[in-house]
Amino acid sequence: MTLTRNRLIFLAAAASAAILAGAYIFQWLGYPPCAMCWWQRYPHFAAVAIAMPALATRGRFWPLMGALAALSTAGIGAYHSGVERHWWAGPSSCTAAGDGIASMSIDALLDPTADTGQVVLCDQISWRLSDMIPWEALDLTMANLNAAASLLFALIWLAAARRS
Repeated sequence: MTLTRNRLIFLAAAASAAILAGAYIFQWLGYPPCAMCWWQRYPHFAAVAIAMPALATRGRFWPLMGALAALSTAGIGAYHSGVERHWWAGPSSCTAAGDGIASMSIDALLDPTADTGQVVLCDQISWRLSDMIPWEALDLTMANLNAAASLLFALIWLAAARRS
């Protein structure tokens, strides 16, 4: 089977759709996403949407936009990976270093209608591949896997652009 431009576009978009499906399955299984997890989903949504005009038209523009979307989520995933591993600080709104509920009064904390802010912290790892497969070398998180897979998706989009 020859990997034509359209097959590559379809493959890249289907891969982003699979990542999104996996994220929602994990959410359904009890792993709620943090803010940065949501940020990683948006470029995947864009990549799936970009596939439609990319398949309907010729030229490199749309496949390059797909590659940009994949590189965007890979970058966010890499940044999130560093925040999870405490290599660098993340946004104060979703990390343990941020104020969170610490700055709220007792009355506000006891108020059931009060907005307590982000519940899931971006610098806490909720799932690791090594928990499922007992091999320390597989100490990968969802953010790590997204970053690596999205780099591969970007290469697929770039291959489609070269065939335009």
